[in-house]
Amino acid sequence: MSAQHGRNLAAVGEFGLLEALTTGLAGGPAVLLGPGDDAAVVLAPDTRVVASTDTLVQDRHFRLDRISAVDLGHKSAAVAIADVAAMGAVPTGVLAALSLPAQTAVDWVLDLSRGIAAECAVAGAALVGGDLTSADQVVITVTVLGDLQGRPPVTRTGARPGDVVAICGTLGVSAAGLAVQERGVGADWPDLLAGHHRPRPPYAAGPEAAILGATALIDVSDGLLADLGHIAEGSRCGVELRSELLPPEPRLLAAGELLGVDPMAWVLTGGEDHALVATFPAGLDLPVRWRVVGFVETGPPVVTVDGRHGAGPAGWDHFADGP
Repeated sequence: MSAQHGRNLAAVGEFGLLEALTTGLAGGPAVLLGPGDDAAVVLAPDTRVVASTDTLVQDRHFRLDRISAVDLGHKSAAVAIADVAAMGAVPTGVLAALSLPAQTAVDWVLDLSRGIAAECAVAGAALVGGDLTSADQVVITVTVLGDLQGRPPVTRTGARPGDVVAICGTLGVSAAGLAVQERGVGADWPDLLAGHHRPRPPYAAGPEAAILGATALIDVSDGLLADLGHIAEGSRCGVELRSELLPPEPRLLAAGELLGVDPMAWVLTGGEDHALVATFPAGLDLPVRWRVVGFVETGPPVVTVDGRHGAGPAGWDHFADGP
C-alpha cells in the first residue's frame, strides 16, 4: 500500500505525487534514461522517430463515475499507441501529462498510472515520463514514440486499385459497450462494457502489416467507414466493402436485438475499437488474424458497402456538436 494512501493531491503536493508515480516504473530495451531527470532518453536506432499524441478530457471523452482509474489508464495509453502501430512502427517510449484537480485522491492517480504503465507493457513500450499540473477537471495527454526498424512508414496514401482491404481486431464492440452503458444495462453485458472501457488494439499487427507489404494502414478510431474514407481520399481511389465478410459477432447480434439497433451500424460506424485496417496487394498469403473484407477500386474516393455508398459519420469533429 502506498504511503500516500487515503490522501489527496493537495495534501501530498506535486513532488510527493511525482515520487509515488515514478517509484518502481520499469524501463524497456529502448530506454537509456527513464523518469527522474529533466527528460528521458530513448534509443532511436532507425534514426527516425514516429511520434503521436492523444488527449482525453473529462466529460468529453470519459466520465469518472463510469470508468475505473485503471481502465482509464489503459484506454488513454491504447488510443495513442495504436496510432504508432498504424504507421507500421514498434512503440518504444510513452510520456503521460496529467492535469488534475487538487482534491483528486492519490490512490486514484496511482491506479491511473498503473493502467497506463500496464498498457505500455502490453505494447512492448515503457512509460518514461510526463508532466503534472493542476486543473479544474481531469485531462490526460499521452505521447508515444515508435521505431520503424528500417522500414518506410505505412501511410494512408498508398492504396492502389486491385489491393484487398483487410482487418485485424474487433469492430463494433466499443460502440456496443457504450450503447449498453447508456441504456443502463451494462452490468448485463460485462464483455461489451470492458471492450468500451479497455480497448485491445492488435499492436504487433502494425509492424506485421508493414513487413507483409501493406500499401496503406490506419487504426479504426472514428469508425470503419470514416477511417477507410481517409485511405480512399489519401490514395485517390474507391474502397468497396462486402457485408458478408463483416458479420457482427454473436454478442453484437444479441445486444442489437435487445436494444433495437442494427449491429452492422456498430461494425461500420462505431469507433474506439482501434482495430487495424490495411490494404495489401492481391494474392498475398495473409496470416489468419487478417480478414479480407473488401477491395480497392478505380473510381472516386468514396467507401461503398455492397455497391451502395456507405452511410455513416465522416468522423468525429471535436469543435462541432457531433460527427
